[in-house]
Amino acid sequence: MTVLYRFAPILAVLGLAFSLLSPPASAAEIAVAGLPPEARETLALIRQGGPFPYKQDGTEFGNRERLLPSKERGYYREYTVKTPGAGDRGARRIIAGGGSRELYYTDDHYRSFSRIRE
Repeated sequence: MTVLYRFAPILAVLGLAFSLLSPPASAAEIAVAGLPPEARETLALIRQGGPFPYKQDGTEFGNRERLLPSKERGYYREYTVKTPGAGDRGARRIIAGGGSRELYYTDDHYRSFSRIRE
């Protein structure tokens, strides 16, 4: 018992570090039908391989926020979802992983994600 007590602070720190590095066990989901029309348009472009309206579309998404499952570099790609009335690309994106096996939607510029359920 005293051995465990001695290592408790280290184990606590390791547990905290692991929880910070691990993505949430279950992310929110959204059905394709629940996406805004512009997101459904972007999804159709992803499926047909473009052409995409923004030069950044199809570029690597680094998952620096660590909110999506951890994968090898280059696994995720990001695509812009047009925002009506926005003077720039806006905050909405679709993130495609593994080609398009995993799809995620964010409307708050990577602060949260919902897995797209097809």
